[in-house]
Amino acid sequence: GILHEDLRLLLETSMPAKKKKALLGVADPKIGAAILEELGYQCQTGGVVAEILRGIRLHFHALVKGLTAQSASKAQLGLGHSYSRAKVKFNVNRVDNMIIQSISLLDQLDKDINTFSMRVREWYGYHFPELIKIVPENATYCRLAKFIGNRKELSEESLEALEEIVMDSAKAQAILEASRSSMGMDISPLDLINIESFSSRVISLSEYRRGLQEYLRSKMSQVAPSLSALIGEVVGARLISHAGSLTNLAKYPASTVQILGAEKALFRALKTRGNTPKYGLIFHSTFIGRAAAKNKGRISRYLANKCTIASRIDCFSEVPTSVFGDKLREQVEERLAFYETGEPPRKNLEVMKEAVAEASEVVAEVKRKMEKKEKKKKKREKRRLEALAAVAAEVEDAEENDTEPKRKKRKRQQEEAESEPELEQNGLEEEEEEEEEEALPRKKRKVAAEEAAAEEEEEEKEKKKKKKKKKAKDSGED
Repeated sequence: GILHEDLRLLLETSMPAKKKKALLGVADPKIGAAILEELGYQCQTGGVVAEILRGIRLHFHALVKGLTAQSASKAQLGLGHSYSRAKVKFNVNRVDNMIIQSISLLDQLDKDINTFSMRVREWYGYHFPELIKIVPENATYCRLAKFIGNRKELSEESLEALEEIVMDSAKAQAILEASRSSMGMDISPLDLINIESFSSRVISLSEYRRGLQEYLRSKMSQVAPSLSALIGEVVGARLISHAGSLTNLAKYPASTVQILGAEKALFRALKTRGNTPKYGLIFHSTFIGRAAAKNKGRISRYLANKCTIASRIDCFSEVPTSVFGDKLREQVEERLAFYETGEPPRKNLEVMKEAVAEASEVVAEVKRKMEKKEKKKKKREKRRLEALAAVAAEVEDAEENDTEPKRKKRKRQQEEAESEPELEQNGLEEEEEEEEEEALPRKKRKVAAEEAAAEEEEEEKEKKKKKKKKKAKDSGED
């Protein structure tokens, strides 16, 4: 809507106000509409204008003096790079690319851990087949396979350690009893070493998966807090990943969000003229699972509406908060209760007013905290600079102190070297003068001193008389 300042300045300087009726050729109709609204110049788009602009762009280096084709191509490349850099550098904390990569890695890890766990089960099952029925969980099975090793070495002493792994005393006792009467084959130490190393790899992968899930939660709370509060971190991350970015998800209508992830079923239904799917990725949320079979379609449509609102709030709000997501979640809960019991839910307007009031308080608090952090950061930076300046001053003083004595020594040495020949020449004269002074009697010295003092007094008196005469002359002239 607002015209760019550089373009405004260019138009105002190049075209005077009298030529408002002159037609301007513009490539984009939006820019033309903005120029007309802001400055009142009529603009023309399409037809000949596009060809003229294309020709100007092609022969721009020939039309402008001092511009070569090479420098024009460099300028275009630099502009493209700066535009791409500006597109990438939005906000470091709100980058949704990390969410897309982490949810993809999480899904891949789930598949890999499942495959590797099945491999451990088959491999260790030859030696201890009864363990699979007692412990069906993959991660726990891998830990037990690593801990037990050779089942014949299992005894009552390792019962406590088994209980810690299984977290159940009955299961630990069952494992111990099964190891004594197992039908499995014997296994060599080398095979056991390989099984244990592979089991430790699977355990480390499952631990890394747990850490990655925590990272995904923290990242979702920064990037899309309302969406994660409404539908959960994993489902929200899958929606963002499938859409390509949070901005793309915010641009989608609710009908698209509802069937996002069920594209194959949708096109198959359109092709065969069958029933279209009611839900896609949002099926994994708890709301659709809790709804009755007849209400699943209605609740999925309602949930898709709320997901669209939440994603738009997260995408376009300056300070993202989870307040709106919590309120939208409450609305979905009320709608579920309405389908089951018939209790009427609150109106959307009332809920949104409450959410706006709460969100404004939360945003104000967040801004205060951010300002405090900025102030603390500035203070730390100031202290650091002061400390560096003090250290630099101390270093300079130390250097000066080190250089001063050296300079003094050099001066003394030079003075001594210069004074040595003079002393040798004047040595005899000074000795003769001292002998003459010693020869003078004391009375003569006193008389000479008195005469010098009298002469000084007379000079002072004469100076005073001259000053008085000058003052008298000045007063007479006045």
